[in-house]
Amino acid sequence: MIEKLHSRRSFLKSSALATSGLVLALQLPRQSRATAPVALDGPSPNAFIKIDEKGVTLIAPHTEVGQGIYTSSAMMIAEEMELGLDQVTVTAAPPDISKYMDPILYDQATGGSTSTRADWVRLRQAGAAARVMLVAAAAADWKVKPEACRVEKGVIYHDVSHRSVTYADIASAAAKQPVPKDVALKDPSQFKIIGSRAKRLDTPGKVNGSTVYGIDIRLPGMKFATLAVSPVKGGRIAKMNEAAARSVPGFVELVKADGDTVAVIGEHMWAAKQAVEALEIEWESGSNGTVTVERVVQQMADASNADGVEVRKVADAKSAIDSAAVKLSAVYHSPFLSHSPLEPLNCTLHIQDDRAEIWVGTQVPVRAQKAIADATGLPVEKVTVNNQLMGGAFGRRLEVDTIETAAKLLKDIRYPVKLVWTREQDMTHDYYRPYYYDRVAAGLDKSGKLVGRTHRVTGSSLFARWAPAAFINGVDPDAVDGAAETPYSEKAVLAQYVRHEPQGINTSWWRGVGPTHNVFVVESFIDEMAEATKQDPLEFRRSMLSENPRALGVLNLAAEKAGWGEKLPAGRGRGISLQVAFGSYLAHILDVEVTPEKEIKLLRSVVAIDCGMTVNPDTVKAQMEGGVIFGLSSAMFNKMTFTDGAADQTNFDAYRVLRINEAPKVEVYQVVSKEAPGGVGEAGTASAAGALGNALFAATGKRVRSLPLAEAFS
Repeated sequence: MIEKLHSRRSFLKSSALATSGLVLALQLPRQSRATAPVALDGPSPNAFIKIDEKGVTLIAPHTEVGQGIYTSSAMMIAEEMELGLDQVTVTAAPPDISKYMDPILYDQATGGSTSTRADWVRLRQAGAAARVMLVAAAAADWKVKPEACRVEKGVIYHDVSHRSVTYADIASAAAKQPVPKDVALKDPSQFKIIGSRAKRLDTPGKVNGSTVYGIDIRLPGMKFATLAVSPVKGGRIAKMNEAAARSVPGFVELVKADGDTVAVIGEHMWAAKQAVEALEIEWESGSNGTVTVERVVQQMADASNADGVEVRKVADAKSAIDSAAVKLSAVYHSPFLSHSPLEPLNCTLHIQDDRAEIWVGTQVPVRAQKAIADATGLPVEKVTVNNQLMGGAFGRRLEVDTIETAAKLLKDIRYPVKLVWTREQDMTHDYYRPYYYDRVAAGLDKSGKLVGRTHRVTGSSLFARWAPAAFINGVDPDAVDGAAETPYSEKAVLAQYVRHEPQGINTSWWRGVGPTHNVFVVESFIDEMAEATKQDPLEFRRSMLSENPRALGVLNLAAEKAGWGEKLPAGRGRGISLQVAFGSYLAHILDVEVTPEKEIKLLRSVVAIDCGMTVNPDTVKAQMEGGVIFGLSSAMFNKMTFTDGAADQTNFDAYRVLRINEAPKVEVYQVVSKEAPGGVGEAGTASAAGALGNALFAATGKRVRSLPLAEAFS
């Protein structure tokens, strides 16, 4: 995504969030309207620390979707404020892009593995500034120098006079202190919390069942609803049996929107679901009723024959390939994919004449607020968004289509309604990971050295729709992420992008975004080059990494831990995937077995990652484990297909997740680094398909260039 960090930072005080005590906000420079997807009309403070009689609260600029950011953010604040992690309470920030904008994404958004990268400096600066102001206030009260005071677990001590005061008790006086312009941050050697294996703040509630997700919300007088949407984009309701729906016990009301959506409100979810089924809706498919995935792929293949927009050009790659001793070319396919988070899409909405309030898990609270305002005609400031913990998101909750639909359906309803998408409605009305069609070619000289590479990516542009300011000169930076720039030294490169939007299919971000398909293509093709020149895949990669020591470091570490070079039994294979993505360096080596019955067994996954300085090593480990399983599930089994304009896969019987007995043992090795933090939430996912494809080739000699890979062995 957009990688543009700011070098100058300042601070300001605010009393907007509390009537007493200290509220500290970090301010970033205002962005120009030319570069920001959402224009800013004032200063942009992005992260708040609130101190009052209840203690210290972090109003988190990024949302918790299971990645552990609430804990990591609290660790950064606690470190600089000399607090225990158990002394920090975390709450989701309200929608306010002027205060909580992610400086990488230029939006109040959580995605792209940017949260820690965006917050690494600013949250620590905010914590350090708060500590300085609190100590200064105590020192002034005691008429001593601040240097004579120390802080421990949120208590300021002056040892000489045996006096002490808590942060809460001195917060009001601290609010009157000048904000330090330049505050010193701790040297990493002084860290007590950052870098420790801290227990996640949200684990107890998830274990004992007390955690409240969006789907758990209960309000006085609340009713329940579910819906049916045309299975074909642009379709319409032709006929339905309203009388049958109204006869279902527990039926309350029927509402419609846009001619393609109908919902039933019931006294409980079962009544609403039964009533929707009783409608027996007949649909008119419209112009997209003839769409099939085969037709979409053929159109992409045709579009990919023409040159695309030039993304990166180094020397003359085509001429280098034409004159090379060894020439290779291939086409790779990456299918549409569904997000299908464990918690289906849902929201609870209470619309009144002069205001509206929503309880929802969203990655984009400002967009959610605006969607409701636009649908209801209410001013934006009259819409309250209560952001909830999410049972998975994977990019799906970066979209607000379901929130907009809920507001349209319920705009005339004056009691709170929880609207829940069934699994089938969720999966068949997703904003899918785009289908990508990749043409690649390479040339190698007589000694087996790469002399030229071309890569033409054809697929949907997510930036053009979601953040058009970043879609510059026809280039979608996400679509080519990992294709234009690779970890390797290359003498001649030509990377191009061809934008092609699939008819009748919505597309959006998916965990791992661009690198999920590009790393698969590049790393598979690297193995093809090694095979064509009879080189060991590990040594071939090493030969191109002399200028990239961090990438070489993780590759060597993974190879050592995986035992690369050991002789494997027949039917066994070991595959490598190497990437530089999300600001992190990762090598993944996967061991597989293919039985005589063509059953694929995933045996062992070895991941080595250099993600810079680590806030919580346990979070990194968990994200690698979860990301690998998520990525392998899709690489093995999954694709979304379409017949007559409608999605064919409707539930987890046809859209697989690895079962416990199918999952490999995942080993994670972290490089100790002093570099700035990189992202980890999506890195493991992006590495999975390439490692699996190469391992299967090593085991069977069969190169598969289309995902999902298990299909080729069934």
